[in-house]
Amino acid sequence: MRLLLQALCVVVLGSTGAAQAQDFPARPITIVVPVPPGGIVDMAARLASEPLTRALGQPVVIDNRAGASGNIAYGMVAAAKPDGYTLLASYSMYHVGNPSMFSGLRWSAASFKPIGMVAVSPSVVVVHPDLPVHNLKELAAYAKAHPGKVNYASQGSGSVPHIGTELFKQMAGVDMVHVPYKGSGPAIQDVLSGRVQLFVATPPSVLGHIKAGKLRAIAVASDARVPLLPDVSTSAEQGFADFRLDAWVALFAPAGTPDAVVARLSTALATNLNTPEVRERAAQAGVVARSMTSAELGSEVAADTAYWSAVIRKADIKVD
Repeated sequence: MRLLLQALCVVVLGSTGAAQAQDFPARPITIVVPVPPGGIVDMAARLASEPLTRALGQPVVIDNRAGASGNIAYGMVAAAKPDGYTLLASYSMYHVGNPSMFSGLRWSAASFKPIGMVAVSPSVVVVHPDLPVHNLKELAAYAKAHPGKVNYASQGSGSVPHIGTELFKQMAGVDMVHVPYKGSGPAIQDVLSGRVQLFVATPPSVLGHIKAGKLRAIAVASDARVPLLPDVSTSAEQGFADFRLDAWVALFAPAGTPDAVVARLSTALATNLNTPEVRERAAQAGVVARSMTSAELGSEVAADTAYWSAVIRKADIKVD
């Protein structure tokens, strides 16, 4: 009798999930974004929202909930009803790094179910022109010869520029000093002024300064060159193949969201990301539209979490 009841429960639950997917969506969907308007995460969320609106027949609206290094938005979505109507535009370093850097979080990776990748943003390493280096090997040699004399900026503790530069320090065996800022704008301004010498940035945020000769790009921390900076060689080309700082933005639903609803969202997202229109819009913004299935994204998250948590532990990065 117990086995019969269990079997009936499975059938009922499966039927309920299928029915939900068939009726989904019946009202607007909200994508919660863990940063203010502007920047690659917000841009990627909007890149996904417009084609999803057309594909699903319901408005897909953006709700920017910035603060606490993304933890406000992540906690909000983790606690949301798992019905597919509240989604998270997740930023890679928040998703895989915050659990290793913060204590007492109201969420974990298990709080979310992957839907699909939206976009990937490469990073470019820039220096003030007075720093006599033109590539990563020269940077490593200079930093070794001048321990503790090179200052590098970040947009805040626990950000990609912070953790990424700490990775470079570990790989090159050098000592450089971290100077955190509240956002990339102030960080870039102090690199331009020469107060700090180095910054890891998204290409669009520093492109004008590079073209004007106010900053020097010494490497793209990725496997492939970027169209905005075609003459800047990659870290792989320079012999630092493991120095990759591609940041991704992906959509997630609260854990417990029916598989059929996730599949509906995942299919709609992947289909529309592969259109020439969306890919062109992404390229103009300096990112690469990239689709992944729910399973592929889950594997990516697991691998990135293992990799970056080890870097964070070795660098002893903690954020209050």
